[in-house]
Amino acid sequence: MKLSVAPLRAPISLKDQVFRSLREAVAAMDIYSGEEPPRLDERKLAESLGVSRTPVREAISRLEQAGLVKHVPRRGTFVVRKTKKEILEIIYAWASLESMAARLATTRASDREIAGLREMLGPLAGADGEAPIDEYSRTNISFHQAIVSLAHSDLLTDLADSLFIHMRAIRSRAIHDDDRAQRSVIDHARIIRAIEERQTETAETLVREHALRLAEHVERNVSYLD
Repeated sequence: MKLSVAPLRAPISLKDQVFRSLREAVAAMDIYSGEEPPRLDERKLAESLGVSRTPVREAISRLEQAGLVKHVPRRGTFVVRKTKKEILEIIYAWASLESMAARLATTRASDREIAGLREMLGPLAGADGEAPIDEYSRTNISFHQAIVSLAHSDLLTDLADSLFIHMRAIRSRAIHDDDRAQRSVIDHARIIRAIEERQTETAETLVREHALRLAEHVERNVSYLD
């Protein structure tokens, strides 16, 4: 598993840039593929980013404090993989946060902001109801992030960010199972309609049930977390 990062361009807030770059790179990885979790090579990362090893070392330390990576003596630093039990707890917490975000979105988001949700989904549902799976997998993640942002709550956003990396990894894998992509498109369309029509209770319920169906799928069908 190779961690893909791009060189940094601006010298402002270098430490924060390195941290954000590494965090985004970890978030974009398929954390749960392969026999071992992805390993972070400090030297190669510094070369890829075009910086010295000091800010990379500091960024890795921050990632470890955030529970995203773990240093194993004499082996190196690896991205943390969660157990099935831990993933289920993350999904339950996300269900609570995102459903509240949907509730707040019905009262706080502008019509223009809400229209962005429909624009996001629109091109992916063809006339036959099929969704291009790879493209939809990426848009699926953005859709759920967008709902959180529509709440206009810094606290909800911060809390959701702490769960996002593992939610992204699980959603990206689960969306390829069975007919989950097509069912997800239908769920998303219903969620958008509820938010558009400012149906507070309905939007909250639909988003929560959508997340809990993911938990049910993980509980019943996912073996690579055991």
